[in-house]
Amino acid sequence: MISSPNKPSPDARTEPAASSVVDAELKKFSDLAAQWWDPDGKFKTLHKFNPVRLAYIREHACGHFDRDTTSLKPFSGLRVLDIGCGGGLLCEPMARLGADVVGADAAEKNVKTAAAHAAEFGLAIDYRATTAEDLAAQGENFDIVLNMEVVEHVADMPAFIASCSSMVRPGGLMFVATLNRTLKAFGLAIIGAEYVLGWLPKGTHQWEKFITPAELTSAVHASDLRVKDRAGVVYNPLADTWRRSSDTDVNYMILAERRR
Repeated sequence: MISSPNKPSPDARTEPAASSVVDAELKKFSDLAAQWWDPDGKFKTLHKFNPVRLAYIREHACGHFDRDTTSLKPFSGLRVLDIGCGGGLLCEPMARLGADVVGADAAEKNVKTAAAHAAEFGLAIDYRATTAEDLAAQGENFDIVLNMEVVEHVADMPAFIASCSSMVRPGGLMFVATLNRTLKAFGLAIIGAEYVLGWLPKGTHQWEKFITPAELTSAVHASDLRVKDRAGVVYNPLADTWRRSSDTDVNYMILAERRR
């Protein structure tokens, strides 16, 4: 029997998997769920950060899958998972680019906020209140897995990366964005962003859970994916904008591939 490429096989593994969810982290973002789409609210920084993430994803995905960058829907036919999707800030652009999008978040309030906003704009996005481990156990698979600003909030980073990686199809991609565990990141991302400038609620991040590029690369390689690219993201205070950079001391993104 041949199963649909968009659906889990009837023989897919369904036993419960250990969850990477940290209850305190879940509550933290659930309490902020109503503010996801307020560009001047608690997620203001993420709204400003989003264009850099989107440009990186679009550029590399179009190149990898040989898509026309001038097309209005270059992701048509691609199945995309946004794990830890929050209010859907990445899901909606992916759907507009033509992708078949699954947005997953362990916080049900986030999923309800995301679904309501997508419905308001007529976007068909499959939102689910679930975890990476449960999706993997169900045999789900995707052309692209977006794993953005999530790994620094999970209980077991290598195990979480393994679950996410297992859902990347042969020839598929996984994008990961996170924070580097450096003194510079402690000063800028926690002291500066949370306590001095108030860009983020105090306690949003824990420095000890930040992840170095070497640690993330090791986890990705252990999950049978290969890192293809790495880029830093830096803030320009004069222009009040974020841009891609070779500086990975604070924010950075990596692109990983499962070989065919």
